[in-house]
Amino acid sequence: MSAPGGPDTVAGGPGRAGRPARVGALMAALLVACFAFQLNASMLSPALADMATSLHTTSVSIGNTQTAFFTSAAVFSLFLPRLGDLIGRRKVLTGMLVLMVVGCAVSALAGDVPMLFVGRVLQGVSGPVVPLCLIMLRNEVREPKTYGTLLGVITAVNGGIAGVDSVAGGSLTDHFGFGAVFWTMAAVAAIGAVLVATFTPESRAASGTTRMDWLGTVCLAVSVGTLLLALDEAGKLGAANWAYVAVMAVVAVVAFALFWRTEGRTAHPLVALHHLRRRATWSLLACTLLTMTGVFAIMNGLVPAFAQDGDAGLGMSATGSAWWTLTPYALAGFAMGPLAGRAAATWGYGRMLRFGLTGSIVAVAVLAATLHMDSRAWLLIGSLLVGITYAGVGNIILNGLGIVLSPDDNPGFLPGLNAGAFNLGAGVSFVILDAVQSAVHPSSSGSTAGYSTAMIAGMILIAVALAVSFLIPKPTKAEVAG
Repeated sequence: MSAPGGPDTVAGGPGRAGRPARVGALMAALLVACFAFQLNASMLSPALADMATSLHTTSVSIGNTQTAFFTSAAVFSLFLPRLGDLIGRRKVLTGMLVLMVVGCAVSALAGDVPMLFVGRVLQGVSGPVVPLCLIMLRNEVREPKTYGTLLGVITAVNGGIAGVDSVAGGSLTDHFGFGAVFWTMAAVAAIGAVLVATFTPESRAASGTTRMDWLGTVCLAVSVGTLLLALDEAGKLGAANWAYVAVMAVVAVVAFALFWRTEGRTAHPLVALHHLRRRATWSLLACTLLTMTGVFAIMNGLVPAFAQDGDAGLGMSATGSAWWTLTPYALAGFAMGPLAGRAAATWGYGRMLRFGLTGSIVAVAVLAATLHMDSRAWLLIGSLLVGITYAGVGNIILNGLGIVLSPDDNPGFLPGLNAGAFNLGAGVSFVILDAVQSAVHPSSSGSTAGYSTAMIAGMILIAVALAVSFLIPKPTKAEVAG
């Protein structure tokens, strides 16, 4: 059975089914690569306050460097998987990890915000690590149930490394300063680069295309990058520079129009227009965007903020909040991921996705309904439920669908766009849900109404994503009976 990603070539020959020893070495290399990326995304959170103090700046400036990282990650996700199709995925993934090491070193040595900004942008090159790893895995493992299980293992890392990454980041910062966090990231990324270069087979798409559409790439990157910048600024609400938001939005629209025009005229498009028009493309991207918009700011913003809120919430410390919310959330997702991936191959990707989205709505409803009880136990239960249903099922299946629904002649394009949808949804989530919270009741009012109403808004968005999920085609080649 050929891979849904297409008839790729491996080391100059046909793709292989994958021997256990070979797959074990491949998995070890890919997992370390994913660990390295996840550390870049989550390990730094407890160090943000120390970074502001050490660099003699404000939390807003440090927050802008975080925006730089996620914007960079979204932009590079759009085209690096496709570049891997053309010149070799091992080569591209190794290069990404090497640049991550450089970015971590620059950030660790940063003596001011501009230098930190440069370091974080370089770290953002690692944005498509997870989809690229999943494509490489798919090229080596063709049996659906085995692939589904291993997909779940890799993707579960993307929800947090069993919750210990943020805790470790806090401990390193407390004892050695924020630089130690970056040096730790650099060390893991360096190990990952060596393992990927040593233990993964080279592969590329056997589509006959050898040229990269750099003009289309630039247009799409500018469009997505400026849109993310506009959304980040809009998220400041009353403090936002709305003229800047308008300019960025206009640039985003114009750049996308140029991208669409370019793709219709070039002989080697980054994304052929008929692929963009496929139901498998737009339905998956819409579902990913809506899901992330509905859930991301809840678990990465509202829930930790409520736990630490001394007026309306539980008044916990940052470390205590992590132990009661983010750690159980990540642990639940980490445990559930492999089970969800294997079940998708037998029960169906669509059914598992709808199970995860329905469960996410119920889990968020539990959180919203129990905030007024001032109960750590209910906050823990709600966080576990979201971890199981979203981090352990929804996130796993959405990532997997990006691989198994990608067209034969361009296997890297849909995983790349899907990764961009994840990042875009994360940005939109904070804009919408924070705006709802502030409009109803700011946290300083001592009322839980703002938190609960924002969560209800998230539930509505996830419900729309659930409706859209019925439009996603069945990936028949990735599923087996029984």
